[in-house]
Amino acid sequence: MVRPPLPSGRDVEVRSADGTRLHARVFGPENGYPIVLAHGITCAIEVWAHQIADLAGDYRVIAYDHRGHGRSETPRGRNRYSLNHLAADLDAVLDTTLAPGEKAVIGGHSMGGIAITSWSQRYPHRVNRVADAVALINTTTGDLLRNVKVLPVPQPLSGPRVLAAGTAIRTFGGLPLPGAAGVANKRLVKYVAVGPDADPSVSEFVYQLFTSTPRVGRGGWARVLVNNLDRQHISLVNLTVPTLVIGSRKDRLLPINSARHIAEHAPNLAEFAEMPGGHCAILECPDQVNQKLRALAESIAPQRLSS
Repeated sequence: MVRPPLPSGRDVEVRSADGTRLHARVFGPENGYPIVLAHGITCAIEVWAHQIADLAGDYRVIAYDHRGHGRSETPRGRNRYSLNHLAADLDAVLDTTLAPGEKAVIGGHSMGGIAITSWSQRYPHRVNRVADAVALINTTTGDLLRNVKVLPVPQPLSGPRVLAAGTAIRTFGGLPLPGAAGVANKRLVKYVAVGPDADPSVSEFVYQLFTSTPRVGRGGWARVLVNNLDRQHISLVNLTVPTLVIGSRKDRLLPINSARHIAEHAPNLAEFAEMPGGHCAILECPDQVNQKLRALAESIAPQRLSS
């Protein structure tokens, strides 16, 4: 599968509440309706290449790198990574890139979806002020370790399942597997991050993004996910705007039941869509994801899109 190049765009520097510098980039017409995109752990703006290339012809697409990723700052210290920071960073991006009174469709893949739900929980007064709708793609609100599928362990054997899940997540955090070489880590990252039928170029790109992510950032966010999303769930009660939920039937990292849980608990479900591939639907099924994002934007703001 050929990944399109990113179109030209302009860089925007964002400062989060704690002073951390975040890198954002704006693509498409300056007066276009805004779509804001938040990527997953160990990724960067480039992971949205298919969506940006498709949507930026008609929309103003705003994508940003999480702290510890891409061209954003990588803070030192465990106290600089938390769900509070994840939510505050997204809010800072929205505050900086949207005009006063402007609303957007906000889409998040994997940890980017966690950013959106964490933001709605911590900034409830902002949800209806700046969001017309949200898209939650291959993400979760909890039960992280019990759902990850990295070994064929029967569901009742929760101990081995949780141990294997913790190993997978910590590998995303840059911690080597005991006694394993880099090749083994590469195989595990590819196994967890993409579906078994994914184009080899997708697997290779995902691993390139993984290795280019600073180890401090990977480790910081891996700890946050493991420590906060095991048994408790992020509340969706404040996410009252139309919500598109996309899950993938062969997702090993955040299996389809995670997406189904979100769809069941979303206060304003717009659509629940199942994709055929693995965890990276935005790379494995880009045309289908693009169509869903377009349909969501068109359904909630037709008068803005035609103006």
